[in-house]
Amino acid sequence: MNLATIRTVTAALPPRILIHGSEGTGKTSIAAKFPSPIFLRTEDGCPAGISIAAFPFLESFAQVRDALAALATEPHDYRTVVIDSLDPLEGLIWRDVCESQNWSSIEQPGFGKGYVTVDQWWQDILLALDFLRRQRGMIVLLLAHSEIVRIDDPRTVSYTSYQLRLHKRARGPIQDAMDAIGFLAPDLNITNEDAGFGKKRARADGGSARWLYWESRPSFVAKNRYGLPAKMLVPADFNYDATLAPHFPQPQRD
Repeated sequence: MNLATIRTVTAALPPRILIHGSEGTGKTSIAAKFPSPIFLRTEDGCPAGISIAAFPFLESFAQVRDALAALATEPHDYRTVVIDSLDPLEGLIWRDVCESQNWSSIEQPGFGKGYVTVDQWWQDILLALDFLRRQRGMIVLLLAHSEIVRIDDPRTVSYTSYQLRLHKRARGPIQDAMDAIGFLAPDLNITNEDAGFGKKRARADGGSARWLYWESRPSFVAKNRYGLPAKMLVPADFNYDATLAPHFPQPQRD
């Protein structure tokens, strides 16, 4: 390396996006609105009212690897690769690791060594996805469920937050590899109702509107590198071209 190698760098590759939220919030329906998506389904089922192009239900890590290899080597016109979803994929990875190491469970080696071994499997997935992004011009879209996790922040008292439903060792590398992370959630309305004996109790009601949050808050993980709005309304007729596409580099096909 020398000064002659310096170049101006700008965002030119298709985005790597992760959307997480609770069950049934519509993650798959949103993914179906992305450009020409192909789904790698690690959980069985499809929401009513939509049709998607998908590999057969993937029941092993080897099948996931083969599906990614097919997208990398065979001619096709798909523009978005969707993994639906990450938490079942983690189970497939653990099973494959255990079979390769002759372990009865991921905990068998003790002291967290099993989860350290898992790192390489996740790295292989991320490298394969990045190949599709760089060499095949595909958008990468990962879907995941959320779980409520306790956060111990030295700056304040402990609090809870929506995080990816993955082992903590997997969360960091996956989140780091993404250009944008969206948290999908419905409106939350808190009302006070009479509990009797002069007491009130709070009751949470979910509104009909759904929002994609693109800026992190203590209550959930999110991020973006594209100047997306802090939150974005997601109606039933959500339109990718009108809402998200203007913020992203346009995919380049080979």
